Amino acid sequence: MPLKLVRRPGSLNWILRGSVRGLRVNESTKTPDKDAAEIIRIIRERSLLEESIFGKKVNVTFQEAADAYLHGGGSARYLSKLTDLLGPKPLREINQRDVDALAFKVYRHALPETRNRQCYTPFIAVWNYAVKNDWADLRKWQRPRKAKGTATRRTSSRSGNRPVEYERAAIFVSNMSPAPAMVMTALFYTGMRPIELFTLEATDVNVEKRWIVVGSSKTGEPRGVPMHEFLVPLFKSLLKRSDRRRQVFRTFKGHPYTIFEAGGGQLKGSIDGTRKRLAEASTPILDISPYTARHTVSTQMVVNGVHPPIKDQIFRHAVDDMSRHYTDVPREPLLQAINTLPVPELWRSLP
Repeated sequence: MPLKLVRRPGSLNWILRGSVRGLRVNESTKTPDKDAAEIIRIIRERSLLEESIFGKKVNVTFQEAADAYLHGGGSARYLSKLTDLLGPKPLREINQRDVDALAFKVYRHALPETRNRQCYTPFIAVWNYAVKNDWADLRKWQRPRKAKGTATRRTSSRSGNRPVEYERAAIFVSNMSPAPAMVMTALFYTGMRPIELFTLEATDVNVEKRWIVVGSSKTGEPRGVPMHEFLVPLFKSLLKRSDRRRQVFRTFKGHPYTIFEAGGGQLKGSIDGTRKRLAEASTPILDISPYTARHTVSTQMVVNGVHPPIKDQIFRHAVDDMSRHYTDVPREPLLQAINTLPVPELWRSLP
């Protein structure tokens, strides 16, 4: 039967009820105005008719796909600007020109790599999630690139984009307060991204099998991460205090780390304070930040002769529903590889 407008007892808003070609509806129009509700009824009925003929993908909007992606464990970072501008648009109507125009509008003066990280990567993650649900067709989206001949010589080096020796990292971490020192230690012995560690929940960690599941990685795909044996006591301690519903790593006040939409900042105060203390002690170290750890782990594995496919698995290893429960995953080679990372005595001596 076609959709009808009804009112529940005690409710002011009109309700849509009925079915179109087998697709049943019982939802609020969220308005008490009957004329407005009638317009909503007509639009919804047409939408259901199109869906019944052409399939779900004909009407799914970017907002609906983004909401589903987040509900499935995807990262919300940088996503709000995309949903603000693309939210109501059906996926079938979005093309390369739309994404390029959005990136130019929001990040007009940003470098190509910034637009790529903050616009194209989250957009493609949502799109790929929609493809998995048959809401969109698989496409190859073009990411921004630097124009040829635009290479420039850097006059300064930004911390975090180069590896450091573990002895140097140990000095830096040993001068940090306990809470951020635990975060940095885990980063240097897993190779995880900072945001992955900040959002890590207790249910994603299996100390006995030395295995961590990252539910929402940069690409939107879950992946498995082996745990260095040096981290076992740390994670045992952290899980004892955890209520199994909150993040494993927390601030010195016991609060989960805040995830900022526009960038980092979670450890900025601690990093700056540690640099200042080391400078006052005539041991300046300015080239270490949270992302330094990921570069260091990757480089050290190359130095240690870890086979490239093994290293790639540690950094991008996808997992399915079974391996989320820590079964049927080739963990042993990955554990052997992660345990090749050196642990300086200074680091081992920290409480």
